[in-house]
Amino acid sequence: MARPDQTADSSVSTPSKLSPKRLYGFLAAAEMVTWALLIIAMVIKYGVGPEIYVRIFGLTHGAVFIAYGLVTIFVWANERWSASRGILGLATAIIPFATLPFERSMLRRGLLSDSWRLAPGGDAPRGLIEKIQALALRRPILSVLAGVVLVVVITSVLLYIGPPGGGN
Repeated sequence: MARPDQTADSSVSTPSKLSPKRLYGFLAAAEMVTWALLIIAMVIKYGVGPEIYVRIFGLTHGAVFIAYGLVTIFVWANERWSASRGILGLATAIIPFATLPFERSMLRRGLLSDSWRLAPGGDAPRGLIEKIQALALRRPILSVLAGVVLVVVITSVLLYIGPPGGGN
């Protein structure tokens, strides 16, 4: 099922190996798995186990949480989701295990594509976010590296500020 706002020109673009559908599905599942690992680590900590598992899986979950948020914004722009749909996509990362059901819902509604709308040969970008996305799609390896650096920087700043809920 095609997106309702998809034009005939954008539907002829070549499917991408790392399409919005695949990338978003991967991050939604990873976010859900890291939530589970963090919750298990907290049960261990408050049971009889050491706190180290909370630190490890908390950091892992935090990095995946940030990556999911960035990818949600990237896919939101590509799919031309409404503001409420995009915000809901971001909000699902806060609720344990909600990212994958949201991603599956978008998939069922035909709101996740097999190709990037703003990739070379696709739609012309409109606005700042679409221009950034088009640039990123022209240089995918550099963009992935920049994305990893951005996740590390945001994670580092948040760790410097302090862990969620305070603490040591």
